[in-house]
Amino acid sequence: MKLLNLEKVRDGKYLKCYELTYLNKAGREKKYEIVSRSELKTPADLGTSMSGISIVAIMDDKLLLLKEFRMGVNRTVYNLCAGLIEPGETIEDCVKRELYEETGLSLKRIIKILPPSFAAVAVSDIRTQIVIVEAEGTLGDHTSENEQIQAALYTKEECQALLEKEAFSSRSQIMAWFFTENAFERLDKI
Repeated sequence: MKLLNLEKVRDGKYLKCYELTYLNKAGREKKYEIVSRSELKTPADLGTSMSGISIVAIMDDKLLLLKEFRMGVNRTVYNLCAGLIEPGETIEDCVKRELYEETGLSLKRIIKILPPSFAAVAVSDIRTQIVIVEAEGTLGDHTSENEQIQAALYTKEECQALLEKEAFSSRSQIMAWFFTENAFERLDKI
């Protein structure tokens, strides 16, 4: 496989659509479409910039999950608190802002920041970081009129029940499963 060229075919407010030209393993030229948050000039630019965070928040032995309407699937799904890093903002600043905006909670402490990972490698070069935190405070709605989010804290048993019958984003699903399997028990030791 060899990437030959990329061309922007649409420039949206938040996403840019690119057509990639590549040689497949049989040596045939093929086209592939992706979206990016970045302005890409050459194939070397793919996957080089960070755009946001996903927050795994624990509070009082419960996992924070958001039940939110997601336009891309036209339904409500369980998701992690997440957001874009604004220009000049640190990861910690972004965590504080997003936690408050989407849940009303405050950051008590950052437990771990994982290295950047790709959010949806089949269709995008978008990279984000997972930040595991301990939260505090009282849940409240501070979202914009363009967001429909219900934040709640769930026990392991409640997460198990949700995992059996509800729709999740992939990151929130795996984190909820790890939570139910006691994978976060050692957080106080980190």
